[in-house]
Amino acid sequence: MSFRTLVFLLVTLAVLLMAASSPVVDSDTWWHLRAGTWMLEQRQVLRTDPFSTTRLGEPWIYPGWLAQISLAAAHQVGGLAAVHLWTGAILTLTFVLVWLTLDGPLLLRAFVLLLAAATSSVFWSARPHIFTLALTAGLVLLLERFMTKPTRWIWLSVGLMALWPNLHGAFPTGLLLIGLYLASVVLDMALEVWKGACRLAEGWQRVRRPALTLVGCLVFGALALGLNPHGFALLGYAGKTLSIGVLRDFVQEWQSPDFHDPRSQLFVLMLVLLLAAFAATDRRPATRQVLLVTAFAAMAFFAWRNVALFAVVAAPVLARHAASALGRLPPLGRRNRDLPPSLARSLNVILAAGFALLAGILLVRFLQPAQLERSALRTMPATAVQRIQQDQLPGPLFNSYNWGAYILWSMYPEYRSFVDGRTDLFDDAILLEYLRAWRGEPGWEVLLDKWQIQTVLVEPMAPLALRLQAAGWQTEFGDDLAVVFTRPER
Repeated sequence: MSFRTLVFLLVTLAVLLMAASSPVVDSDTWWHLRAGTWMLEQRQVLRTDPFSTTRLGEPWIYPGWLAQISLAAAHQVGGLAAVHLWTGAILTLTFVLVWLTLDGPLLLRAFVLLLAAATSSVFWSARPHIFTLALTAGLVLLLERFMTKPTRWIWLSVGLMALWPNLHGAFPTGLLLIGLYLASVVLDMALEVWKGACRLAEGWQRVRRPALTLVGCLVFGALALGLNPHGFALLGYAGKTLSIGVLRDFVQEWQSPDFHDPRSQLFVLMLVLLLAAFAATDRRPATRQVLLVTAFAAMAFFAWRNVALFAVVAAPVLARHAASALGRLPPLGRRNRDLPPSLARSLNVILAAGFALLAGILLVRFLQPAQLERSALRTMPATAVQRIQQDQLPGPLFNSYNWGAYILWSMYPEYRSFVDGRTDLFDDAILLEYLRAWRGEPGWEVLLDKWQIQTVLVEPMAPLALRLQAAGWQTEFGDDLAVVFTRPER
């Protein structure tokens, strides 16, 4: 085994361990599992909402059906441990593709890859967006290889675009990537003409083939987006989601990064290292690199969830220019020539086997079912839910937003959610009504009457809890996490 193979194996196992040991089950995971389980049981794609009180029967066009089915299938096979492993496998594939895109000395590439993985890990969770990370990494690899040596492999990008809307709603990211590479080709030609290095006709002749190929990938990729159960009706999904004001105002991952939060520090470090590498490199940054870093950094500044995409896209740029900046130092990754090649290979095999054994032991430890369940339910009202089911409290149910997905998972079909993480389904109309009621603002009684709410599940500190107590609603259960009320008899 070569040292290069050893380093690749070590960083791959390190990413898998990072992913498998992370708390990947978040509040939204539960509704994805419920949707995937429903589709497996019904053997059809969800087209209307069967899960909520407020949107029951309404059209629901969601792009991540295939990802949801894969997560639900993993859960049916091995519970939360299998969900963790499946999530870890997709994330590991993502950074294997990033590794194949990196240039520079071996150990520098390993450092950049692990930095990018750690930077993006804040948003690792068992949700369809992990597939967008993998598809982004794969598309960047295809585009970089095409820019270095144009080949027909670039047409695989059309296949990725066809797959994307079936896995996650961030498919415009693919069109953006192809568009940025196309723009860089055109801008490079325009700069050459502006400098007088060539005439327009000569410049166009030089870039005509790659430019037209990228135009073709962009056009056919856009058409391939229609290859999903909802057809081209799905194309409005991203715009509709981004237009929801409540999403931007109250959901943290859609807000700008909080740089006082320690979780954002790796993003800051990556930005600083990029700026330092650009300043110290003896290579002029390629136009496509400037466009990529600028566009995805801007996306990350507007929405914290895009930090993960920035890390995937910026890693190859950082590796290339950091290698140039460190060019005066002795080459990293040079094999120790004092060791005979056969002994070096044997040592590499021993190190790889030892680390693989350690990784296996740690995975078994991380994936203990009881431990995973405690971690997944640490912020969920599991005891309150059990009490509602045990006492068969009447519905419909009003619930706090962050618990809606867990209600779908643990209580459906006996109970439905009032709201949950499917913001594209509820939009501002329902979400603003929910916020007014949760805050106990004037008119909260009208809302509960409108939806004939009989049972309320909210946090003890929710203003609505105080209003319900004052209005004579019966307290059925309460602990530090949740309180349950039922409507008084009239």
